[in-house]
Parts: sequence; C-alpha cells; structure tokens
Amino acid sequence: MNKGEFVVPELFRFRRVSRGVVVCLAALALAFAGLVAFSGASQAAAQGPCDIYAAGGTPCAVAHSTTRALFASYNGRLYQVQRASDSTLRDIGVLTAGGVADAAAQDSFCAGTACTITRLYDQTGAGNTLVYQGPGGTGGADTAATANTESVTVGGQKAYALYINPGNSYFAYNSAGGVPTGSSPEGEYMITSGTHVNNGCCFDYGNTEIDHHADGNGAMDAINFGTECWFGGCSGTGPWVQADLENGLFTGGSKAWNPNQVAQTSHFVTAMLKNNGTTQMAIKGANAQSGSLTQFYGGALPSGWNPMHKQGAVILGSGGDCCQTNRNESAGTFYEGAMVKGYPSDATDAAVQANITAAGYSTTTPFTPGAKVSLQATTSCCTGDYLQHDTSDDKVVIAPVTSTSSATVKGDATWIVRAGLANSNCVSFESANTSGSYLRHYAFQLHLQPNNNTSQFAADATFCSKPGNSGTGYSLQSFNFPTKYIRHYALTGYVAGNGGTNTWDSASSWAQDTSWLAASPWS
Repeated sequence: MNKGEFVVPELFRFRRVSRGVVVCLAALALAFAGLVAFSGASQAAAQGPCDIYAAGGTPCAVAHSTTRALFASYNGRLYQVQRASDSTLRDIGVLTAGGVADAAAQDSFCAGTACTITRLYDQTGAGNTLVYQGPGGTGGADTAATANTESVTVGGQKAYALYINPGNSYFAYNSAGGVPTGSSPEGEYMITSGTHVNNGCCFDYGNTEIDHHADGNGAMDAINFGTECWFGGCSGTGPWVQADLENGLFTGGSKAWNPNQVAQTSHFVTAMLKNNGTTQMAIKGANAQSGSLTQFYGGALPSGWNPMHKQGAVILGSGGDCCQTNRNESAGTFYEGAMVKGYPSDATDAAVQANITAAGYSTTTPFTPGAKVSLQATTSCCTGDYLQHDTSDDKVVIAPVTSTSSATVKGDATWIVRAGLANSNCVSFESANTSGSYLRHYAFQLHLQPNNNTSQFAADATFCSKPGNSGTGYSLQSFNFPTKYIRHYALTGYVAGNGGTNTWDSASSWAQDTSWLAASPWS
C-alpha cells in the first residue's frame, strides 16, 4: 500500500531588510491574485491555481478537476462520462475559458440512464490523464465512479464532484508527462471533503509507482485524506491530511503521532503537501470555503524515507499497490487538484488558498421545495428504474423510464418536492401529474394518495434526506419510523429497516435498495 508526501526546502535566509520587504510584497501580490480569481458567477477566472503556482516559480506538472478550469486560459475538456444505456462517451468541458464545468451538458447526456466518470483530463496538456483502474480503463479490478452522486455549486454555477467509493480509483502514467521523479522537489494540493471518508487504504492524490506495486520507502509522494491511523496513537477520529510516502501514512516527520494535527471535518477541505525530495516536507490544510491555511507539520522527512524515490505516475482514490488484482478500499471526494514542479513558497500556498476560497464552493440539495425530481434506483439490477406510481392502483413501484416512454409514464415518475407536511426540515413528495396526491407509507408499503390533512397522513408522507446508505446518492428516512427508509423490494416500494420480521426488511442489498439518485425530472 502506498503513501505519498511533500517535501519543503530550507528557507532562504535574507541578510538585508530590503529583501525581506520584497518577499512580503510578493506574498501580498500572490494573495491578491488569488482573491480576484473569480469576479462573478458567470465570468471566467482572472487567475487559476496553476497561474499562481507558475508566477511563484513552481509550474503545474499535472492539473485535474471535475468542477472548474485551473488555468485562466483553459478552455478544454475537464472529464469524460460514459452512459450505461449505450456505452457512449462524452467529454465535459467548461462554460467559458477559465470557468466552471458545463454540468448541463452532463445532465442532458445522462438523462434517463446511469453515467460514470471514466477520465479526468490533465489541463496542463502534458498528457497525464487519469483513467479508472478497471476493465475498459487502465485494466484492473476497480470500476469508474458514478457521475452524479454529488452536485455542488462553484461561483453560483452547478458542477459535479468525483465521488469515490470503495471499488473506484484512477491512475495515469506517461513517461514523457513531466511528473517529478527521484528526489526532485514537488508540491501538490487537492480539494476534498470531510463528510465522505473512511479508514480504508488509501484515499490518495499524488505521485505513485508506475508498476502498481509497493516499491519501498519514498516510492510515493501523495496527499492522503481519511481516518486511517497507520502507525497508531492518533488523537481523535479525523479525517486528517497526511503524507503517503509508501509503507506509511505520516502526520509529521516520524511514525509517532504529530500533536499539531487537526481533524478537517468541513464539507470542502483544502489539503496540501510539499516535499523537497531530500530533507524536508510540510503538511497543510484548511476549510476550502473560507479562512487561511494551517501548517500541521513543517520539518525533516521521516528517517528512512529520505531521499525520495518517486516514479512519476499519478494516483487518485487508492494506494499505489492497487488495483490490478485487488480493489480499492477507500472512500473520498475529489473536486480539483494539481501537482507542481519544485517546492512552493508559503506565499504561493497562501495565494492558492485565497483563490480556492474566492472560487465559491457551496453545497446543493436536489430536495428544495418547489423543485421537480425523479428518483432513480442504484442497485445494479435496476439502474434504469425509477420510483413511480402504478396507473392501475395507488401503489408505488419501480419501473423503467426512457426518452421514448409516454408522457403519462414520465409524469408518474416525477415528483414535486414540498416542505415536509409533518416537519418543514424534511420533505414530502407530491405527484407531478396528480395534484394534491402525495407519496406516503401505509402498513409500511408505499402508496400515492390524496392529502386528507390529518396528522397521521402528514407523518406518513414526510421523509428526511440523508447521504445514501450505500455511499451513493441519497436515502429517504421515514419521519415517523426513523429506522426505516424508502426501499424497493421485488420492484415494489416500502419503508424498510435493515433486517426485521417483514420480507421487505431483508438485509440483503438493503443499503443499495435504499439509496437513490436524484435524477433530472422526466416531466
């Protein structure tokens, strides 16, 4: 299992006060450049993170994102999606040069079917494009991540995250790609999430082995983010920004726990690592929506891990000894990230963080009162099926819907989100083509029935949105039976517990059957 790290060179000691003033002015200039990165939701970036790194003398060697351009001039492809219905591929680019991803293009292409993210293009043009580690990708045992599990806004515009679950991972190797090798200095950052993590090995982004094997201490130099406590003695539950240097996840300069480490639990997290390849590294982190970086560690490389022996491949979502004959065990979210040549200054790091906070990352929810939504099953058997009411009675079922379905069928599978009838912090679902009728459970089975304005009906028709029980999409918890969630079982809708006396409470595939994608409305 591989681990990566960043190294930081010794600080240059200035003997003249005037030189110190110049350094301070440079830091201010870089920070200002980051702050003006976005001047408006519909405008392109004045500067991206990779422009800031280049200005600091440490140009990007690799740049990936599903959400935005990382260069002000970039007007190319961000990522590739593949739809399940016909295996067709589609590249997703930016709305404008230097701008945000064209999420509407993904929504249109993936309407009515499942989509996965198969590639993340390298915005530097050096050809370090990440491809999923599985059949049809780079080869291996993993699969591509679902494309629409989490949507966010960046500068007020919709974009999608790369939402990695165990069994998803990405890899790139290009011998001419210019990724630092050996003991060359390197820096890297990624924006990830403190709300989607686990303790599996290893949610990494960075430099890794070219042969998918653990090739010894220092063969990796990657940011790790998760709750895994490799050497023990960790304080708290994480998640933490750590250095994966191969054969160990480091919170500092040794196998001992670094007491300066701080868990990063915000929805959007900036994680940074830099490594001079021979003597030093630094680990930093921050809330990606506001505030400045905190340096958790800055000092010597761990003994036995210096000098570094980097090989120049790129990993995302797994350790370096994955995933040709095994599967990734980690979970995490990736929005953007870059690897740079050289050791970035603290001023450059600060300016990149200022650019990130100015970009305006924000969470979104598909369950906003008044919005329309279709609920798509995520269980492998039924990804073309949607929750809908049966025209022959008042029961609610799952059944296929396609672009050629009738207007009635499309309407049956479309719901209008309303503030929860029993609790406005939750939601209720009104039928899009039967006004005044709501999704409710009765004797644990789902029905579509007119609202009779009783407190019992209100409770039965109220559901609270939660992260998907399977790690994908959303799960809808019953308001008055909180251990039960909307589930499909034998193609019929229920509220069901994870194990119980009813047949529809079967624990088999419960997490998948109770997880739904909030798809674009059919009607």
